[in-house]
Amino acid sequence: MDLRNSLFGSKSSGQQQRAPGLPGRQVQRQPDAYGSPRQQPSPMPPSRYDSPNSGGYGGYGTPPLPQRTPGGYSEKPRGRAVRLQLKKVQDKTIADHYIFGNLCAVSPNDFPTRDRDDKVYIRITGPQLRGDYVVTAKPLPGFEDGCISMSDPQRTWCGIGLTDVIEGEPYDPFSHGASAYVGSMDVEIGFASTKKITDVQYDQDQLAAMFNGQFADHILAPGQRILMDVSNVPLMIKVKTITLVDLGNMSGDAPTRSDQGARGILMPQTSINFFKDASSPIKLKGSTKRAAANAIIAPDFKFEDMGIGGLDAEFSTIFRRAFASRIFPPGIIDKLGIMHVKGMLLYGPPGTGKTLIARQIGKMLNAREPKVINGPEVLNKYVGQSEENIRKLFADAEKEYKEKGDESGLHIIIFDELDAVCKQRGSGAGGGTGVGDSVVNQLLSKLDGVDQLNNILLIGMTNRKDMIDDALLRPGRLEVQIEISLPDEFGRQQILKIHTAKMKENKVMSDDVDVGELAALTKNFSGAELSGLVKSATSFAFNRHIKVGTMAGVSEDVTNMKVNREDFLNALSEVKPAFGVSDEELEDAIVYGIVHYSPLVQTIISNGLTYVENVRQAERLKHLSVLFHGPPGSGKTALAAHIATKSEFPFIKLVTPQALVGFRDEVAKKDYLHKVFTDAYKSPLSILILDNIERMIEWNPVGPRLSNTILQALLTLLQAPPPKGHRLLIMATTSQRSVMEQLDLTAAFDREIAVPAVRDIRELSNVLREGNAFESQSDVNEALNTIPEYSGGDQVGVGIKTVLTIAESARLAGAEPGQWFAEQLGAQIARSNPRV
Repeated sequence: MDLRNSLFGSKSSGQQQRAPGLPGRQVQRQPDAYGSPRQQPSPMPPSRYDSPNSGGYGGYGTPPLPQRTPGGYSEKPRGRAVRLQLKKVQDKTIADHYIFGNLCAVSPNDFPTRDRDDKVYIRITGPQLRGDYVVTAKPLPGFEDGCISMSDPQRTWCGIGLTDVIEGEPYDPFSHGASAYVGSMDVEIGFASTKKITDVQYDQDQLAAMFNGQFADHILAPGQRILMDVSNVPLMIKVKTITLVDLGNMSGDAPTRSDQGARGILMPQTSINFFKDASSPIKLKGSTKRAAANAIIAPDFKFEDMGIGGLDAEFSTIFRRAFASRIFPPGIIDKLGIMHVKGMLLYGPPGTGKTLIARQIGKMLNAREPKVINGPEVLNKYVGQSEENIRKLFADAEKEYKEKGDESGLHIIIFDELDAVCKQRGSGAGGGTGVGDSVVNQLLSKLDGVDQLNNILLIGMTNRKDMIDDALLRPGRLEVQIEISLPDEFGRQQILKIHTAKMKENKVMSDDVDVGELAALTKNFSGAELSGLVKSATSFAFNRHIKVGTMAGVSEDVTNMKVNREDFLNALSEVKPAFGVSDEELEDAIVYGIVHYSPLVQTIISNGLTYVENVRQAERLKHLSVLFHGPPGSGKTALAAHIATKSEFPFIKLVTPQALVGFRDEVAKKDYLHKVFTDAYKSPLSILILDNIERMIEWNPVGPRLSNTILQALLTLLQAPPPKGHRLLIMATTSQRSVMEQLDLTAAFDREIAVPAVRDIRELSNVLREGNAFESQSDVNEALNTIPEYSGGDQVGVGIKTVLTIAESARLAGAEPGQWFAEQLGAQIARSNPRV
């Protein structure tokens, strides 16, 4: 027996219909799921077109398609490519037959068949189309040559205008591989007209049987739109995804879900999963064989469609916590005795994609359009109006839940800048009127009050999670809290590909641009900053095509414009990340470079880099603080900055006492230091350099000795571990270790590194030679020979920074730079070593 015969079924009684490729096989006509046996809309007059042996739809028997044999087809589809223009079928009865049969009318002269009831597959192409499309057609006697009739759904799917001229040719469904049959498919269903709707609940199993019986042997593809009449109510069905199977190779291997270009022949055995059109009031009854009718995730959803990169792990967590329970039938959830998650909070640095997720989340969900509100929009100057604005957000969900209970659809509320209205109660938010507290109370009662709703999902977004009232963050309210952090290198590569996709598609991006290289160079860039980087690169490309001497004249070769690698490198020097490496500050700290005048210098660097690797790799050592101590000018800051630069950590911040000068009081300074540490926690690997820590705490040997507020803040911040998934290395410098010990600050550090001064003439010689302090060796020798006259011996005891700054000045001193250097350094030695 032919394998397809065994799969399609054997002959049975009742009204019969032939299927493609099997002339002798009969398939049972499907009865109407909601009444008497199916009556096709507007049947065609039998006297004109029916033959005594034709059965099925309105006298139009389903045609036998060419038999497939091991050697090919016994009869190839005849014809060649034909230019076609759109034309309507004038007879309304016949037109309805074609429209509700998902058929196109063509001329028998253009597409001849063996029998007038045969159908033919036509591949449609055209310069105005986005691709090629295959439609199922039936030649109509008397229809004008060079024309084709297509229904509105068919034209919408193909993107064909009424005046377009297209090209059609017979299509062989097996020419592109053996998997030409549809094994399963996901479709979206809704009412085709807002004027003809019903409250009847449609059974999915019966809809599937009707669809399979009515459109068996049709070629279907993702995106295709089909009209189906059920009890005189037109339904619009949109194919979302299909899975193809090979009837000649039933090995049991799982078929692969189709992409947009796949197409296949519908079989009576094809499994169909129906999904409710979110914009339609149609009601679906849960299937006993298939997934839930109101599944929340659109069946053809892909993360790439959202235009968001670097958030794969976060989206997986969001789906598991907030949406996974909603794709199962309510009966299963009821057996578990659980409530759906009603709220989640997305938090993280600005520009990481929180609001972008809000804009795109509608593509992910097969639900009604989310309500989006910005936090400040809730507040109103009139008494009680702010609370009323909160109640209005939940009004639709409350009404539907009272009517339908757990069968209610999901209502999504997206609350941007949540911290604007949901600050800690009692903090005085709202100008002292208590409005802020009342808004929080109203939101709490709606999320998890006495009258609980199970059909809402509140998505809040903020970059200040610490300001949100604690009651909102407990389970039952905003219980799912996802950090949308700065993207890693792989995430940055995804984001850059998204932002440069059109450049690449339109061939305006040069081949020398390597997205992987750019991803490696953009450490700690947020998604918004990567977008700004691409814009900056294009501005450099624009600048090359502006006429010389003009500000607005465009050169003639602008059509050849391409954005190249150099444009992106120039943009990197212009666009800086907000949470990145402060390159300029680090460069200023190492202005003289690192001079290896003593073996101790290399030892210090090696120890520092060891601590860097401890923080980077150690499983349990995720937080480490190191204190660099030594005399003034000994190079503590330069060494710390050098070690930080060598670490290549994505976040490096140098904090100096000068940064605290502009603040008016101690509280503002404390808040600034807290913000510095908070910013460091936003990166997975961070280094903080606290320079001259005794100046930060305002140490003074006389009078008011120090600022206890800043001291206590530093003690706390130095010892507080970073959040999960983050690692922090703190390097601090001081010239007053004895003071740090008195204040118990040394106990807050895990390690200490002593940075000595230049000890003797031998080390001083190394400094002058390696640092290229003088233009000639004679000047160096003169300085080294003269210094003992001022210092009284070989001891120096002066920091390397002091030595190099004096040498820099000596170059401009006049004719005897060595003599001038020795005189100045000798005086410094005397001050630094009073006993000398």
